[in-house]
Amino acid sequence: MKSKNYILVCFALMFSLVAFSQQGKQKKADTLFNKFSFVKAAEVYQELIENNYNKDYAIRQLADCYAYLRNPNEATRYYKQVVQQENVPVEYYYKYAQALRGIKAYDESRVWLERFKDSGGVANVNDFNKDIDFISNVFNAKQQYFLNKLRFNTKFSDFGAIEYDDKIYFSSSRDEGVSIKRLYGWNEQPFLDVYVTDKDSKKQVDHTSKLKGDVNSIYHDGPIAITNDGKTMYFSRNNATSLGREGDKRGISHVKIYRATFKDSIWTDVEDLSINNKAYSTQHPALSPDNKKLYFTSDMPGGYGGSDIYVVDINADGSLGTPENLGDVINTKNTEGTPFVNSEGTLFFASDGHIGIGLLDIFGTVMDENDKIINVVNLGTPINSNKDDFSFTMNPDGLTGYLSSNRDGGRGDDDIYGYYREPAVVVRGTVTDAINTNPIPNAVVTLFDDKGNEIADMQTDEEGKYEINIDINKDYKIVATHDKYIDDYREFTSKNLRALESVITANLILNPKQNVVVLAELNTIYFDFDKFNIRPDAAAELDKIVDLMQNRYPEMVIRIESHTDSRGTLSYNDKLSIDRANSTYEYLISKGIDPARITAHEGFGERRLTNGCEDGSKCEETDHQLNRRTQFIVVKME
Repeated sequence: MKSKNYILVCFALMFSLVAFSQQGKQKKADTLFNKFSFVKAAEVYQELIENNYNKDYAIRQLADCYAYLRNPNEATRYYKQVVQQENVPVEYYYKYAQALRGIKAYDESRVWLERFKDSGGVANVNDFNKDIDFISNVFNAKQQYFLNKLRFNTKFSDFGAIEYDDKIYFSSSRDEGVSIKRLYGWNEQPFLDVYVTDKDSKKQVDHTSKLKGDVNSIYHDGPIAITNDGKTMYFSRNNATSLGREGDKRGISHVKIYRATFKDSIWTDVEDLSINNKAYSTQHPALSPDNKKLYFTSDMPGGYGGSDIYVVDINADGSLGTPENLGDVINTKNTEGTPFVNSEGTLFFASDGHIGIGLLDIFGTVMDENDKIINVVNLGTPINSNKDDFSFTMNPDGLTGYLSSNRDGGRGDDDIYGYYREPAVVVRGTVTDAINTNPIPNAVVTLFDDKGNEIADMQTDEEGKYEINIDINKDYKIVATHDKYIDDYREFTSKNLRALESVITANLILNPKQNVVVLAELNTIYFDFDKFNIRPDAAAELDKIVDLMQNRYPEMVIRIESHTDSRGTLSYNDKLSIDRANSTYEYLISKGIDPARITAHEGFGERRLTNGCEDGSKCEETDHQLNRRTQFIVVKME
């Protein structure tokens, strides 16, 4: 019997670990996907499909991964499954049509394009004129990002925002109202300086918010990049000497990248870098996730066009290697600039040389399994507009960040915009105890569709919370189970959601089983032969009951029943069991349990044996001990 119980415990533990593992994998896959790490994301989505965990969702995400990786053969394979899903989002008809064009199945592509239109979709015929922009068309089949206007923009130029350690760093020419006005002759605005403000600060961002130290000079400074440890900053600045700006042979002043060190609470020890040259510009620094590579923009000789994006190794001693042009997948005959690399190593940049919406557009890159950049993706509207859009940065969550733009509707020249990525529709909730309202950790929550098919299961965390992605326009049932509680379920729907509504709350309340042994995880309380004193092992179990009644269910009322084995006379055993019940009762009272919460403490002698060890039977001592026990019965829970 003990072996069987051990097997059941191990199985339950394995199940809970698997449930938690799959839930974690889905979050991991979604985060990788949002960061454009499509190779890694595809691997995790494939595992979820193999484990039949939220399978429809994972198939859709996997199909998108292959589309962005410019693998139309695999993309069409999975999109074919996707478009057969019930109530599939209409944009997948469009994506399937695009993927079919990628394998030159033009007739079938037209069929699905018509299906898309018949389902209410709007397609631009130009989207199907060229296969070259296949990825961007698929990516922008549905709006991916949404914008927030930020409070600290001014009528001057504000751009290049990055977030680090709950602070926002950015460049701005807002330096008006100070004692010495420095105006840039090109646009008659003050020169750029680097500013810093708390992420959630409501204070005005003025000249008092300038970065402390030696980074800001009398000319243009910024934008910046900061190392992971917060000790080193790379930043752009007009190339200058102690006598003023330094120009090339034509007298034109260029831009350099400098490095500063954080020391004594300020940025100081500014140093020139070996990649700089007074004959051309180097600017817009960005760092790889491990801080071993520096990305930048330059118009140095030998590039593809007006300005290109380069990368250079940062050696252990701080010296720099030889700059390397990122090649023609990124760079064009026109302008590329403002690179940024997210925490998964994905490069984002601005360009007016790739197919775009306006002037400068923002693009993301796609890497293959060897981390080689194979494609670029136009991030679409509203990230891009008909004006200049640049300086895109992404926070580690992959869902939020900043960009800069001179689009219509801003406060000034260039403005900074916050963006957020629309999360998947999720159902989330908390599983709680119906009696004490405490959260229930490690409850198993199972999601079913309206036909009773299991979609996924997950485990609540330490706060009793769960979360899982779901599809729109469907009905669901969610069930919570726990070995200490009676199951509870809720039915809900994702139909008729409001615009941008992405969270459905489905809390579940479980009634505890009225079983002290289960609730306190109690082992049987035994007595020695012919004894009624509380043994140390019994005291440890009784302490569990004290904790249960005092801390978890302060209104619980119980009764106590004690029993003996069959040895001895019936009357003697009746008295002995009463003594055992009294000992148990007195122990609980001594620990602070109100006597009114124990309605009875009775002895039943040998009248309720748990096995066949009656008088005259041959039983081992261990068998007799099973009958020398005390039991607890719940009278009421509240």
